[in-house]
Amino acid sequence: MKFTQILTLVCALTATSLWSAAAQAQNKGDDVILEMQQAFKKGDKNRLSALLPQTRGHVMEPLAAYWEMRARLDIAPESEIRGFLNAYSGSYYEDRLRTDWLLQLGKRRDWATFTAEYPRYRMRDDREVRCYALATEAMNSKANVAEEAKRLWYALREADDGCTYVAEHLHSGKQINGLDLWRKARLAMEANRPRPAQAAVDIEAPRLSEQVALIYADPERYLDKRIIAITKSRKELAVLALIRLAANQPDKAAELLDRHWSIQLSQEERNWTWGVIGKQAAQKLQDNASSHFAKVQKDSDLNDDLLSWKVRAALRQGQWRQVLTATQAMSPESQKDPAWVYWRARALMATAQDTAQRQEAQGLLRSIASVRGFYEQLALEELGQAITLPERPAALTPQEKAAALINPGLQRALYAIQMGLRPEGNREWNYSTNLHTPGGMNDRELLAAADLACQRQVWDRCINTSDRTKDAIDFDQRFPMPLREIVVRRSGDIKLDPAYVYGLIRQESRFVMDARSHVGASGLMQVMPATAKWTAKKIGMTGFTPDQITDREVNVAIGTGYLKLVLDDFEGSMPLATAAYNAGPGRSRTWRNGPVLEAAIWAENIPFQETRDYVKKVLSNTTNYAAILTRQPQSLKARLGSVGPRTSTVAEVNKDLP
Repeated sequence: MKFTQILTLVCALTATSLWSAAAQAQNKGDDVILEMQQAFKKGDKNRLSALLPQTRGHVMEPLAAYWEMRARLDIAPESEIRGFLNAYSGSYYEDRLRTDWLLQLGKRRDWATFTAEYPRYRMRDDREVRCYALATEAMNSKANVAEEAKRLWYALREADDGCTYVAEHLHSGKQINGLDLWRKARLAMEANRPRPAQAAVDIEAPRLSEQVALIYADPERYLDKRIIAITKSRKELAVLALIRLAANQPDKAAELLDRHWSIQLSQEERNWTWGVIGKQAAQKLQDNASSHFAKVQKDSDLNDDLLSWKVRAALRQGQWRQVLTATQAMSPESQKDPAWVYWRARALMATAQDTAQRQEAQGLLRSIASVRGFYEQLALEELGQAITLPERPAALTPQEKAAALINPGLQRALYAIQMGLRPEGNREWNYSTNLHTPGGMNDRELLAAADLACQRQVWDRCINTSDRTKDAIDFDQRFPMPLREIVVRRSGDIKLDPAYVYGLIRQESRFVMDARSHVGASGLMQVMPATAKWTAKKIGMTGFTPDQITDREVNVAIGTGYLKLVLDDFEGSMPLATAAYNAGPGRSRTWRNGPVLEAAIWAENIPFQETRDYVKKVLSNTTNYAAILTRQPQSLKARLGSVGPRTSTVAEVNKDLP
């Protein structure tokens, strides 16, 4: 064995033996760390400074020092900031403070210090910092950074100083034109964000920017008062008004565009507006969405989001030619998305005129076919292959496990999670695995880090880390089964597929026992308090009290009981039941009305992005869990089936179902 391997093992063994003893000693300082957390939330600088000395030597000292320095970063001298960066060099908290400092330097327009410090910034994941960096690149080297700047700026839901600044700078240097600015305003108006819309208009047409507020408040009235638009700016304001109107009344917007405004707008303006109207109609599951999209004369005038809704509307109508042209018009990045690769392949197969097109479709399917996700699994089945367990990667060596064990960032992250600082622990864990080195950890390092998290039963870090491997897939890590006895027993008692239960839990909580959502859902299966109370009565659980919902046995019993009631109400349809579990039974009932569709098309057309992704991930998870539990080939398509209006007359809709 090489000396370095022996040394790594010795260090790991030492770390393991010392960790327990150190943890016991650290526990005395945990209360100080937690008190500092509260002081940081309150912005109590004096309390933070008074408590900091008591954290010296604690494993979470870098976090405590970060809180103390961050609270007074705006007044701290540069020498003190650099002292912190040197003291915690190489750690997550060094780079986290550097992020905050770079943002501050950008806001101050201290470009000399920003330019000197930015190369040391390792995370490179803050959008506003990157926008400031693009501005400095444009100033210092006259580099053409317009495309990246636009991409970052367009992705922002709210305006920030960095991306707005670089847009202004590039516009003054004629690297960003008027259409680029108006497109940002269109995106913001469509996203119900008037402030960034006004900020974009203010760069291009400052005298007209106040009209954005009028448009946002009452777009129909605004259009009624304008008969003609001659200038580019006036036309674009009419486009903003039509976009705003389409959010609630797509048919009214279509009528006004057809009857009055179409002739006054440029082809690009018309195409974009019809695209937005088509998207809004598609999100309302209107049958005329495709007819609106059909009025778009040039797909390349639309962005990827509008094109994706054109695909969805065409899928609902079985218009495969439109699916093909829309996917072909997407950007190179979106064309690599497994969803659009899959639907492009299906469209090619449906419209193929010769062997070459059929072979192209087969090649597209082969390029994504795997067990990794929803569309990858569907591609496997289109190629005639079942979904089976992938071959396990080679076992981790003691040296690989030891390297993960002694990684200070991973150690600190696990300790933070253990003491109740889960958000801080998650951020440091993600930094250590994804961002500390360019490109993040390699597959073997990720497997070792995931293994460490699994051993500590920190299941969300285990799953998320293992999910990132590119070539090596370890199903035991990606699809763990904590509480197997409870889940299998409860599922069996009510004739519910345990693979479905596990697929749902993995998506809901990542097996974090005390998980709580922003809307109040709790526990493994993320049950809402009112739903828990209702379900407890339905399944005969006497003496239930709200505080029991985080008890694992109780949570599984109520969660599976509710899921079974939902599944029965939707006649055994997993796609409908899964959507109902996430968005509520009422919405799922509404979404099923319309044509009978293959469930993959129905799922892709769910109006809510969260629920759309949720349904696909839960059913993909379920298929993989079934492969693990049964050790038999599985079919995602069989679980999907088709979705359409309710046809069963055996039982009435359970209107009491929450």
